[in-house]
Amino acid sequence: MTRRLIRRAVPLCVLSAGLLAGLLPRATSAAHAGTARAQAERSPSGDEAAQDEGSSTGRLQPDGSLSDVAGLSVKDIWAVGQQNAWDFWRNQGIITHWDGSSWSEVPIRGDATGAGHLRSIAAASATEIWAVGDGHDGLPYVAKGSRDGFDRVGVPQLRTGDWLGGVAAASGRVVAAGSRDGKAFLLSSSGSSKGTTWKTDHGPAGALYGVALAGRSDGWAVGDSGSGPLAMRLTGSGWKQAALPAIKGGFLRDVYADGRKRAVAVGGVYQSGGGIAPLVLDWDGKHWKRVTPPERRAELYGVTGDGDGVFWISGYDPRHEAEGFLLRYDGSHWTTLRGSAPDEERTVRLQAVAHVGDLTMGVGHTLDDKGRYTDLVERFGPPPADAGTVKAAGEAE
Repeated sequence: MTRRLIRRAVPLCVLSAGLLAGLLPRATSAAHAGTARAQAERSPSGDEAAQDEGSSTGRLQPDGSLSDVAGLSVKDIWAVGQQNAWDFWRNQGIITHWDGSSWSEVPIRGDATGAGHLRSIAAASATEIWAVGDGHDGLPYVAKGSRDGFDRVGVPQLRTGDWLGGVAAASGRVVAAGSRDGKAFLLSSSGSSKGTTWKTDHGPAGALYGVALAGRSDGWAVGDSGSGPLAMRLTGSGWKQAALPAIKGGFLRDVYADGRKRAVAVGGVYQSGGGIAPLVLDWDGKHWKRVTPPERRAELYGVTGDGDGVFWISGYDPRHEAEGFLLRYDGSHWTTLRGSAPDEERTVRLQAVAHVGDLTMGVGHTLDDKGRYTDLVERFGPPPADAGTVKAAGEAE
């Protein structure tokens, strides 16, 4: 995968995002995921360690990793990623579906070149699912489909060198975010009686990694400018750069919009002594403010919500690297959720998280000391009545 990133001249900020998301190996001793076991006690730090419903895989081939997940119901969940990640010629993008009991791959039809790494998926409805990532022909990959299969969507405005990292969809509306020529790049479409019409928008220097819609003409896209976090807002007059707290070395990887007046964006901040500190920004309808999660060294990758003011954040906690890691945030309090802890060591990174009904599902991979991936799915049920929480702390902008 490293060779592939270099050959395609991905911008430095995008390469950094891959490193931050754990898509490149680290010298860490690990093994394949063991049999899941429920945990009924809290860790010494007071974190909530119950409610784990077990781990499994998306049934990918060797060196497989899941990058994103989106759910419509507990029996209709979608995930994307890649398998054979280290083989440039065999690397293959994967779209897989959970029907409540098992995962099954859904094919992309009639495309001789095939998809490379698929990074993001969005579900507008049961019959309108969108995925974006890399194409083996050098162009970004855009696919649309349902349980019956997917088709690659030709977008005349895309060109070699463009990069897409995130996608969001609502009925009749889809937006993808990424970079073009070192600048933030947005691709959007709207359906009409004459078919799909595509439009491109450009932002300042940098790249966008995550995007969310709160309505047909309201949404957010987030990333970094190379020196700090970057956010673009969609309104009735189009996309415009939004004001953010000044955070040197900060970046944003994902965003979830809970209506027009509430959103949460997550990412990290490079530390002068090395490492990454978590970054969470909370939108109150007028301003973005920084809030402080309880885990001060965790890397944060994905965020979702329930539409009622509660958010779940996925990532990696180096203090508990063998366990899946989620944060639950309700605007006032934090709860740390951890997955199963096998007897053997491993490194777990949950790249994304979905929440439907009483089910919270994180997807990502485990990593061993030889740089080999195994895709991973962690399932969490509703929080126990006595869940431990930590009060949220705000920081001045």
